[in-house]
Amino acid sequence: MAEEATQHIIPSTSPVRAFEEHENSVLAIAVFSDGRRMVTGSRDRTLRLWDLNNGDVLRKMEGHRSRISAVAVSRDGKLITSGDNKGEVIAWHGDSGESLAQAIKGFKAHYWAICSLDISPDGAVLATGSSDNTTKLWNTQTWQLQGKPIECSDEVNCVRYSPSGEHLAIATFGDIQIWTSDAKECIANFEGHAVVSRAYNVSIAWKPDGTRLLSAGSYRDCTIREWDSSTWKQVGKPWQGHSHFIDAITINSTGTLLASASYDNHVRLWRLSDQQTIAIFQHSDPVCCVTFSTDGEHILSGGNDKKIIQWAIPESALEQASNDVTEDFHYKILSIDTKVRHACISGDFSTAEELLKREIDTDNNNYSSYANRSFVMARKFDWEHALDDAVKSVSIQPSLSGYLSMGIALCGQMQVQDGMRALDLTFIFSNEDLKIVHFILLIKAIALFNANQHEEAMLRVQQLAVACPSANTIACHFVQAYLHLELGNNALENACYNEAADHFTASINTNPSLFELDIRSIFEDFSVLFGWDLKNLWQNANQKRCIAFLRAGQLGAALKSYRYMMDMSDEITKASCLGWSATFKQECSVLYSTNGDAALAASNYDEAIESYSAAIDLGSASDSNFANRSKARLEKMQWEDALVDALKAIDLNPSSELGYQLKYQALQGAQRYDEANEVFQIMHSKSDNTSDIKKRKKTRISHGSASTSSSVTQQLHRQYVIPLEAESAIRKAIHAQLDNAPLRLLHTSTGRLCDREAQINAFKSSTEYKEFLSTKHGNLRKERIEEVVATYFRRVMLSHRWEGKEPLLHDIQDKVVYKLKPVAGIVKLQSFCEIARDAGYHWAWIDTRCIDKHNNAELQESLNSMFVWYRHSTLTIVYLSDVLPTSKSGALARSAWNQRGWTMPEFLASEVVLFYQQDWTLYLNDRSPNHKKSTAIMQELEDMTGINLQALVAFRPGMRDAREKLQWASTRVTTLQEDIAYSQFGLFDVHLRVNYGEKKQNALGRLLQEIVAQSGDITVLDWVGKSSDFNSCLPADITSYEAPPFTLSSLSEDQIQKSVSSLRHTVSTESASGLYQKLDGLSAPRFAHRRLHLPCITFLVTEVKRRLGQEEAIHFTYEVKSDGLHDLQITTEDRLIQFSRARPTRQTFLLVRPWDRCLLELPDFADTEHVEDWCAPEPPSNDSPEGSPRENGHADAESHSRALRLIVRLGQPFGAFLLAQQRGGEYKRIASDYDIIAQVRDIASDDNMMDVRTLEIL
Repeated sequence: MAEEATQHIIPSTSPVRAFEEHENSVLAIAVFSDGRRMVTGSRDRTLRLWDLNNGDVLRKMEGHRSRISAVAVSRDGKLITSGDNKGEVIAWHGDSGESLAQAIKGFKAHYWAICSLDISPDGAVLATGSSDNTTKLWNTQTWQLQGKPIECSDEVNCVRYSPSGEHLAIATFGDIQIWTSDAKECIANFEGHAVVSRAYNVSIAWKPDGTRLLSAGSYRDCTIREWDSSTWKQVGKPWQGHSHFIDAITINSTGTLLASASYDNHVRLWRLSDQQTIAIFQHSDPVCCVTFSTDGEHILSGGNDKKIIQWAIPESALEQASNDVTEDFHYKILSIDTKVRHACISGDFSTAEELLKREIDTDNNNYSSYANRSFVMARKFDWEHALDDAVKSVSIQPSLSGYLSMGIALCGQMQVQDGMRALDLTFIFSNEDLKIVHFILLIKAIALFNANQHEEAMLRVQQLAVACPSANTIACHFVQAYLHLELGNNALENACYNEAADHFTASINTNPSLFELDIRSIFEDFSVLFGWDLKNLWQNANQKRCIAFLRAGQLGAALKSYRYMMDMSDEITKASCLGWSATFKQECSVLYSTNGDAALAASNYDEAIESYSAAIDLGSASDSNFANRSKARLEKMQWEDALVDALKAIDLNPSSELGYQLKYQALQGAQRYDEANEVFQIMHSKSDNTSDIKKRKKTRISHGSASTSSSVTQQLHRQYVIPLEAESAIRKAIHAQLDNAPLRLLHTSTGRLCDREAQINAFKSSTEYKEFLSTKHGNLRKERIEEVVATYFRRVMLSHRWEGKEPLLHDIQDKVVYKLKPVAGIVKLQSFCEIARDAGYHWAWIDTRCIDKHNNAELQESLNSMFVWYRHSTLTIVYLSDVLPTSKSGALARSAWNQRGWTMPEFLASEVVLFYQQDWTLYLNDRSPNHKKSTAIMQELEDMTGINLQALVAFRPGMRDAREKLQWASTRVTTLQEDIAYSQFGLFDVHLRVNYGEKKQNALGRLLQEIVAQSGDITVLDWVGKSSDFNSCLPADITSYEAPPFTLSSLSEDQIQKSVSSLRHTVSTESASGLYQKLDGLSAPRFAHRRLHLPCITFLVTEVKRRLGQEEAIHFTYEVKSDGLHDLQITTEDRLIQFSRARPTRQTFLLVRPWDRCLLELPDFADTEHVEDWCAPEPPSNDSPEGSPRENGHADAESHSRALRLIVRLGQPFGAFLLAQQRGGEYKRIASDYDIIAQVRDIASDDNMMDVRTLEIL
């Protein structure tokens, strides 16, 4: 604090007032531009609208379901928005504090907490920043998402529009991003406070002129940093003073003071010009929010002490701030008599000229008077006399005003170079006064501009603004604003309306805070020299922008500009432009009505509503405009709004039949059928009355009138009575959704378990279904029905592990789960349903509660459909009951959930997954909408499970890679032994009978049998361990697949070609081709009655000899010899008969190589990725022989080459089975503890050519 002592800090004063009504911490605060009211948001889930004059609560605003973390008020004060910790936004009327119906009270803007809100300067867009790592833009008229969300790298803490509305700044944990206001381009991105280890960005605020962005950091860097908006580089050093987390910063309207709120219980007041703390205000608890009053004389802050405190800014600080704004910018450089000055400003040149003539007549050597008269002549565009007076002034005595007048006169005569040289000489008389130098540089730019060198002039002003100290930019911005106004006037005169609008917009946006200053007195010399209307600069720019947009055909932009102007104008300005305003509004309203008619005819109903609304707002409140807007709103199914318009049309024109028709349709759409029938009777009676009148006038048209009345009535009935085909379409859409859904689902809103009938009835009682019933037949499209039904029946599935006593179906049937006693598994059920409900889902499913396990048919269907149910779920929630909230990365891998048999297919089937920890918070606080897209989480699962990343993220069920899938399942455990097989049905897309009690060998055997039968894949026979009783070629336990299959090194293409070359001289073409054809003719392996028919290459075992010293061993190792193979060893727990050629046995033993058709190197036509690339060969011409000798010879060579390549591959080591023949001639596989690796002894010898056949294995 010693450093602060030198800063002359003003002692903190007592509060002016404390606003005390909230019941918990005050987290957000916003003040209305009228300075009379403020709105605050609290942890108590309410907002309060306050009267700042007397401290009274004007309204308590309720509706949020969680703490309110952000509020924002539009500049015109007509809109309040608030966001809460559940991601919901509510929009409120700025005047009444009531929620807006069209904002859909409490609409879900984000998946997680909303941390910040800001409304664009024109009030058209609401920006929302959330801890779900996104920023979204919402149209404040329709409350629809505008464009795509901005995906940020971290949680978003603050969003702020620039004063001009051109940019949107976003502060996240890891960086600060600057986007264009339409969110289409990120123009800057920098770390900000995150450059400090473990620090992050918390709050941001723009200077009113947009030249600087200020940011505040967290407790690891509790400083304020300043960023130059032209380079996005840091300006100066960080501002130090706070000792803890800075929660909010705000800047006053003149850009001279900054206030910061911190968890160190302090609000600090800083001076921007030197970054010094000038006052400290102390709360009793941490401070969460802060803002300035509209007049800039007070600070309002709120925090954990549950109140908002109003502090008076010390007068000395206000005085110093005021001086900071005006001290350097009173540009009264010219020495001119007051009367002459006023005459020049008012344009009374004759008076000014007469007064100066008198001065000259009195003193003919008065160089100052000659210079001043030169200025007057220049104002009259009398450049010749202006130059004469300037030359006379300099000849008497060189001076600042003399050369200034000479430079202006020369530029007026288009002698630009001479003019610039004259102006350069003025610097001699500046006495190195920066204010005078700055003035001269601006005069040079203006002189260039008046000499029609517009681009050069604007460039000079821009460069000067960059080069000069930040405090001096106001003068540059003022000149820029006026030059843009002049360019806009030129463009407007030349009918370049878009260009004109751009210039007027640039003039207005140059520096919004500029127009709050007394620029008339500050920049008076510019008025004297150039006749600039400083008083009406802002008003002129706004009015002419409105006209330019209107002439350019940009009606929406014109109205938007008009509303902006009127919202920002004070009462005096509004009164001064009443006539202009009335004319402009009338012209706009006519065009809007015309545009509305065109849009309605083109079925562009949104545009029609917008156009008619604009016409009505502008004063064209005719019955036709209300009726037409009602028509458009009916098409948009905005029943209540359409009804209001219809009533207004009737009120303005009681005889209007159209008004009653519209009222009838609106009531029908709103399902207010009794009232609609009453209106129908009125319409009918009016039609009858009309018919009678016409009948009396002219009998011959009476039948036509009655017919017309009847047709209108019949037409209304036809339009709004739902046809049978629509009911059928709805029914089909419902059944299409429920075909892939569980039989029972939990209704998250009611907490009740619903069967199919109850689910359908719930939909029929929903607003969605009622909407269908009230929709015109022409609008009831099949796609719309399917979309609405699909959205309604979205469901969330739970993947979890059973623990203790899980509640079953009968425990919750006919009960409300939310009212059950929260014990054990009930808490899990309730939390799961609440999570699903809060996320906007109507339906949820959890296995233990939604399946009747006593109904065998239902159990069969459920287990066979489980994979499909998870596949078609909208979201799967994985509950990790053993992962604590404080857990770090790696906890998921250690969770028991990863060991269970059912959880693997549940996860792989699901497309969208979220992992929740023990306390139902997201794992690793990862708030992305799908954890399958989280690289960190998926990498953790891949490392733990061995399942490759592609399969984890986008698994495809089926027979492909069957051996790998079995390996995934090999480490899983299930409570019921048969489930180790049943749980894998979905992975292979098989449907088999479920028979609890059959034991796991039988269940697993049936699954493996089906895999082989459907796919012919022999890799499932590649295992070590114990044989199954189901079939000896299958393992007794799935753990036999835990070890990856033995992989032999493959030959390179060069090695194969070399071996083929050597075989060409030793293996005959006939024997090679014969072997190839024999193997190609083998059928796929198949199962029948548990017997495996396995095509293979067999080798007769000629000797089996057990190693010595193993008499008491459990496993035995045997030396095995066979015809055609190298000798090998086999280890097994079976006791084999020992024999040799000298001591033969009657039982036959074979070593076999299961046949794998991949060795034939045939194309895989099942690979759909390549099917389209294949073309059938051209059939031979009838005029040509089947093939020339050369073609036939080439084909024979290719065939021989393929056969030799096969022999080379058969000569490589392979995984073999040992089979023992049984009495009936079948074989049994003798299980081995290790892979049996065999190799043909001499592949080139005709004597060792293999025996190919299909064996039947028990």
